[in-house]
Amino acid sequence: MIAKRYEIRSVIGQGGMADVYLAFDRILNREVAIKVLRDKLADDPVTLVRFQREASAASKLSHPNVVDIYDVGESNGCHYIVMEYVRGRTLKQLIAQRGALDYHEALGIMHQLTSAIVTAHANHIIHRDIKPQNVLVKDDGTVKITDFGIAIANDAVQLTYYNTVMGSAHYLAPETAQGKEPNAQIDIYSLGIVFYELLTGDVPYRGNTPTEIAIKHLREPMPYPRLFNPSIPQSVENIVLKATAKDIEERYHEADEMLYDLEHCLESAYLNMPRIHLKHPTLEIIEVEDGHVKVQKKPVKKIQPVKKRHEWITISMWLAGIAIVCVLGVAIGMLSGVIRFSGILGYETMPQIVGLTEEEAKAALEQAHFSLDNVHFENALSDTVAEGHVIKTNQKEGAIIQDDSSIQVTVSKGLGFLVQDYTGMTIEAVEKEFANQNVHFDISIEYQGEPNTNPGIILSQSLVEPGMRVDPDADTPIHFVISQYPTITIPSTLIGMDIEDAKDYLNSRGIAVMTRKNTSSQTNKVTGVDPGIGSVYTQEGTDSVVTLYY
Repeated sequence: MIAKRYEIRSVIGQGGMADVYLAFDRILNREVAIKVLRDKLADDPVTLVRFQREASAASKLSHPNVVDIYDVGESNGCHYIVMEYVRGRTLKQLIAQRGALDYHEALGIMHQLTSAIVTAHANHIIHRDIKPQNVLVKDDGTVKITDFGIAIANDAVQLTYYNTVMGSAHYLAPETAQGKEPNAQIDIYSLGIVFYELLTGDVPYRGNTPTEIAIKHLREPMPYPRLFNPSIPQSVENIVLKATAKDIEERYHEADEMLYDLEHCLESAYLNMPRIHLKHPTLEIIEVEDGHVKVQKKPVKKIQPVKKRHEWITISMWLAGIAIVCVLGVAIGMLSGVIRFSGILGYETMPQIVGLTEEEAKAALEQAHFSLDNVHFENALSDTVAEGHVIKTNQKEGAIIQDDSSIQVTVSKGLGFLVQDYTGMTIEAVEKEFANQNVHFDISIEYQGEPNTNPGIILSQSLVEPGMRVDPDADTPIHFVISQYPTITIPSTLIGMDIEDAKDYLNSRGIAVMTRKNTSSQTNKVTGVDPGIGSVYTQEGTDSVVTLYY
């Protein structure tokens, strides 16, 4: 019980500094969610200020897509925030379960999120940690933003842990990784990344460390969602591209500008607009040191002194001599194959085929005078390139190569099969689902006796985790532990054991027990067992029992 009012019922979430519980408000007779700061962090002033700031920031907002804050307080050293309890799941869980959403549904979700952020910005609050994990999805499709733990007001003091950037790397604006002052445009960038993930089922950049991912946000161009799904209207893709522009001058300046485009992008006047072209600015040199991103100044070019007239004459004569040598060298180089010109002596220019369909790639290669007899196509999964489109080739675009060179082309098989959490399902149902989806797994099974559970239920899965994508044709290994009726060998140690201890021993292994007392006995020690010692006993339903005599 917290503050003599909130009755804790179960844990529903755990974060870096607090735990979230489902609780019951005894005064208002309703379920609530209550976030409780961990005891050991309550003495840390930075953590405490962040916790209090979350309550302050969210309580200022009244919006249907922001989780309501009901109460904030401290009781016996326990700091807590009481908020609306949202039944449902996080947006991250929804994406993991369903993959890419239809763009109409994605637009509906983004309209709700962006509308909430417009209200937050109007109240001078920057969220700074927008990500699907911080968005709750109700059963009726309503989404609600939560976790304003690192939100800041325009006049607030910034807080970081150990001088590192706060926020989640997959959704981090480039300027945040560079340590620049945050403004409302970092939320717009995060919204753009969330929109990309809704449309494609995955984040645009991946890496082994947060620093590696942050550097990709700084350096790599944004992948085009239409490469994943060409049916996405260009006007919709343009919103993603503009929201995630690396140059803040090209990005939406205000969230309400993005909201306007979300509301109007499917109108006929917008649908057929061309893809917007953004600058890809040469960002400052990035260096990684001790796991942090550092910014260095660009080197300053030195001004070279002007040459005198007699120096130019000497240089000109020298250059003329070099030119003669070069002409001779080119002639020799062409004959030896060291120097190549497209269309001469059996050399051709490798066309750009990455992103094309397989048929388009074949046509482009034939038009460039390459024989398809020397082109080898293979398939691979891709989370960035749409099914049937070229992912890569072993020959570089624009390279001048012999027209009979071997060309390896890798074509996307799409995202692959999304592995679910199969625990709780019967093995028969899962095998049927695999067959219906035409996906091939190399299934290994281990049986385990499980009390109070029907046989054939999947208790756990391994080798392939929920949310992973696999090649449906690859016979991917997957291991299931499946329930069966509890089976034991009746141990001799039961004889002489206290009757209650013996009963607990068998019950804990899922075995039903009946006891029979010898009226002439003066002790509670087990004197006999039926079935007898050494017997193999299987608990099949409630009709069979082990009888203990004492």
